[in-house]
Amino acid sequence: MEEAMDKGGYMASVSDFDPIAGSIPATKVELTVSCRHLLDKDTFSKSDPMCVLYTQGIETKQWREFGRTEVIDNTLNPDFVRKFILDYFFEEKQSLRFDLYDVDSKSPDLSKHDFLGQAFCTLGEIVGSAGSRLEKPLTMGAFTLHSRTGKPTPSVSNGGIPGKKCGTIILSAEELGNCRDVATMQFCANKLDKKDFFGKSDPFMVFYRSNEDGTFTICHKTEVVKNTLNPVWQAFSIPVRALCNGDYDRTIKVEVYDWDRDGSHDFIGEFTTSYRELARGQSQFNVYEVVNPKKKMKKKKYINSGTVTLLSFTVESEYTFLDYIKGGTQINFTVAIDFTASNGNPSQSTSLHYMNPYQLNAYAMALKAVGEIIQDYDSDKMFPALGFGAKIPPDGHVSHEFPLNGNADNPYCSGIEGILEAYHKSLKTVQLYGPTNFAPVVNHVARYATTEQDGSQYFVLLIITDGVISDMAQTKEAIVNAAKLPMSIIIVGVGQAEFDAMVELDGDDIRISSRGKIAERDIVQFVPFRDYIDRTGNHVLSMARLAKDVLAEIPDQFISYMKGRGIKPNPAPPAYTPTGPTLQTQI
Repeated sequence: MEEAMDKGGYMASVSDFDPIAGSIPATKVELTVSCRHLLDKDTFSKSDPMCVLYTQGIETKQWREFGRTEVIDNTLNPDFVRKFILDYFFEEKQSLRFDLYDVDSKSPDLSKHDFLGQAFCTLGEIVGSAGSRLEKPLTMGAFTLHSRTGKPTPSVSNGGIPGKKCGTIILSAEELGNCRDVATMQFCANKLDKKDFFGKSDPFMVFYRSNEDGTFTICHKTEVVKNTLNPVWQAFSIPVRALCNGDYDRTIKVEVYDWDRDGSHDFIGEFTTSYRELARGQSQFNVYEVVNPKKKMKKKKYINSGTVTLLSFTVESEYTFLDYIKGGTQINFTVAIDFTASNGNPSQSTSLHYMNPYQLNAYAMALKAVGEIIQDYDSDKMFPALGFGAKIPPDGHVSHEFPLNGNADNPYCSGIEGILEAYHKSLKTVQLYGPTNFAPVVNHVARYATTEQDGSQYFVLLIITDGVISDMAQTKEAIVNAAKLPMSIIIVGVGQAEFDAMVELDGDDIRISSRGKIAERDIVQFVPFRDYIDRTGNHVLSMARLAKDVLAEIPDQFISYMKGRGIKPNPAPPAYTPTGPTLQTQI
């Protein structure tokens, strides 16, 4: 036992010990599928529908079958019981395809059954819809007749060409609560054994959760209370899954030690409990005898080496990004594009703004990659798009926050395509100039964020730049101020410049500060576009990687704002109960 703690100076790192870092699995989302008004393919009765879900590989774009629901006999309005459970990643575009079949036999071969229609969407679209519930029309898409059976088989090279209407599919997503509770507890001890020759003991406790195989994993260490046999430790919080992995009856072992400077901490004794016992709170059940098994074996009269008492126990649920999205928080996406002269003349192929008729330039590619994912979380799909560092019409003055669509009163563009269109138009009307000032666009978004601090809105600003920044001090000040607001900033650096200044703004290593004030949260994520240029020319894959890296930090930044402000998510709208006749004659 003593050896467990004897790793020289082990206690020095108590504070930075994180029991669950790196072990949290992806958020799991459960999809429920219902359909209304399906096609009736059976002559004497109604269709016997089944839904097949396909997911798309990011790299290959190949559709792979993920799973099938059960078959429900004789209905055109099925509510399938079997769910699909998917790993959810905010930062990835997770494309899904749902195919419906009327099942005519026991054969697992889909070509032997009647195809009833299909729908395409992304997981983000379902999660980002009101109440995480999405309704879509089913279409026949393009289908071919199967060579052997002559039955229609979906041909899915397309995104589902709007063909014949075949009813609707209703998809709802529910985050699986893989035990998101956090327990807060406080302990004290009485009459612990005296271990130090000259003074009293310096006790601390170590908590272990038991694993399936009977081994123990450390999950928490208290602070050391100096020179007392009756310590009162500070209350601490720990995720329930770190304490017992969601199994309330699993053994929790607690060891009590006397701290020694040289790391050879003396073992005082141990006791066991479980989450279920601790959850009873302060009571006679939660007073534990601290026992040293070696002493117990040697001494007949040995009773214990002291007692540990639970003083308080509370449990709270940790909210997740999806809880807020489900409760109606909208993510507002704004893009700001660098129109400074260092980008090069847009009419020349060496320019970062070159308008190649056959291929998107780096600015357009970065915008599309990030925007296509964020747009799923914004219900109106209207995005403000700004430019900076150009001389703009009619009088040619330099502006650092001009609307790409030329309309100062309404800088909103419809969808990502709308932003790209406005970007291409403005390249023809403005003159690239300078300097490269970021502060105005950061402050522009911050002005909106200032008016929406109740948790209903969160703002993400994407700045795409060739990276030679002129107003570093002002930008730092703007970011430090913005860190108090519901906003995050993504910077994508294009071109071959040195991006040292951008790395500094990112603040991953050293938190950014201005005039002695340190940013309250880390809200900037920077990536250089050149790291993602795929030598093989597979831009789809490299852009998916880019989006993944710049968006991966957003949910944590979002949660840190909400938590810091004590904002809880609104309750989700009531669960959807499918209405409409279940016994439906053919439409």
